[in-house]
Parts: sequence; C-alpha cells; structure tokens
Amino acid sequence: MSTRANADGGIDGAPSHSARYFRFAGVDRGDWKVLDQRVIVGEALADVAGLTLLPPTAPTPTSAHWLLSGVTSNERYVERDEKVALVGRQESLGRPAATHAALIPIRKNAAWWALSQDERRGIFEADSRHIAIGLQALPAIARRLHHCRDLPTSEPFDFLTWFEYAPQDEPVFDTLLRDLRATREWAYVDWEVELRLVREG
Repeated sequence: MSTRANADGGIDGAPSHSARYFRFAGVDRGDWKVLDQRVIVGEALADVAGLTLLPPTAPTPTSAHWLLSGVTSNERYVERDEKVALVGRQESLGRPAATHAALIPIRKNAAWWALSQDERRGIFEADSRHIAIGLQALPAIARRLHHCRDLPTSEPFDFLTWFEYAPQDEPVFDTLLRDLRATREWAYVDWEVELRLVREG
C-alpha cells in the first residue's frame, strides 16, 4: 500500500503546506516501536517494526512500507456543549508520561456514507453515545482525529485516530475501544486495524 510522493516530500495533490496535514509512515525503525498489530475487521497492513509521524514538508522515508495520510478538521457530529466538555477535559498530545500510543485507521462502508448528516449524527451519539463514551476516558487518553476523505488523493481509510496514554492507563484505553466497538456505529465499519506502540528511546 503506497501513495505517490512529490518532489518536496509531500503527497501529490495533498496540502503539504498545511499544519493540519499529517502522515504516518510504517518503517523499519521510527519514533515509535510497533508492539502489536490487531486486525479488527478487514485485512492487515504490511508488518512493520516502527512508525514515524511525518511533518507536512518532511520527505517520505525511502524505507516506508506504507504511508497513511489525513487532515485534522472541524468536529462533524459534535454539538456546542459536547465540544466544550471535550476541550475542557482532554489533555494535549506529547505528554512526557504518555509513552504508549495507538494508531487506528478505520474505513466505514457505503451504507454509512449514503446516510444524511443528521442520520449519521443520530447513530453517532443518540444511539451509540460515542462522545459520552469518549468523555469517560478523559483526561487519561489524549487523541487526535484525522480525516482522509478531505484529501484530494485516494486514501485507503476514512479516518486515522491517534491516541497517547501512560502505560498504567492502558486498561482505560482498552475499555474505551471495547465500548465503542460494541455500538451500532461500528456495524458500519468494514476495515479497522489497531497498531499498539511505545515511544522509542
């Protein structure tokens, strides 16, 4: 699985100048060591020993076995009071104690994308309580969501979610994933891979 890189190290057609643009490279040795790859549904990514988060203008490593790209964007299904609650409780990424991480790429099926925005919101929160479940994991778990469908390139996944947490908070993270995957929303997921990571060095 690969995406073509352009001369300045960005992806052809992608907003390589944008601070909202992130790339995740599966490499032989990176900033994060891959502890485990779990296939939740669909197929595995190529096995790699490491993962590196690439800044927008950084060149693509020649050793990259795969490259996943996404951009941060506005919250699609979050109402104002929910956004205030999330912002008020969530810690930032890069905390020294948060030496463990996970990258979870997800693709939803055509039935999901055929729904209207309000129908997706109903499944997301009214039925599945996605935001309420996420709030229960804060502030232990920090996260950043990347949208892949916003890019002009053809990406294999719809979303890339990056999580960071301290080792002792892994049970909180496990509970978060268990509860989300038990919801109606996850019936629309047709490809999901989970990479568990630990910071190198």
